[in-house]
Amino acid sequence: MRIPKEIGCLLVMFRGDRFLCSPLLRSTIDSKKKMGRLFLVELEGKSYCCRHCKTDIALCDDVVSKSFQSRHGKAYLFSKVANVYAGKKEDRMMMTGMHTVVDIYCVKCGSYVGWRYEFAFEKTQKYKEGKSVLERYKVWGPDGNNYWVAQEVEAEAGDSDTDD
Repeated sequence: MRIPKEIGCLLVMFRGDRFLCSPLLRSTIDSKKKMGRLFLVELEGKSYCCRHCKTDIALCDDVVSKSFQSRHGKAYLFSKVANVYAGKKEDRMMMTGMHTVVDIYCVKCGSYVGWRYEFAFEKTQKYKEGKSVLERYKVWGPDGNNYWVAQEVEAEAGDSDTDD
């Protein structure tokens, strides 16, 4: 997948109990040869990973809510994520009101995995600031399951939502 030039790249570091992200030069996106060695954060414990390249993205312990929706279905809110970089900030009208968000991408393969809330315009939505949403159809679950496969099995069995 080709990464658009306007997307900024982030280096993810772990400090204490949270992940810190610092912007890198945009010119490093143009060529993988210029980027140098890719260092991935290894997550210990059950984790969600990129559907395309299996890179760890978030720990199960960091799930804040499993009741979010995206354009493509179910999505989970996480307190922190790793091994992602962010696109441009944009104001987006969501189901819960206006938010400033950035789309987030897998740092290894460049696949879109979700978005991060930068700013919430409504007081009741401030708890989302700094948190990230991963779309379930873009990540593998902690037990190695794929959201779409789980949905097909669920539809055949006629069960209710077994993913929660």
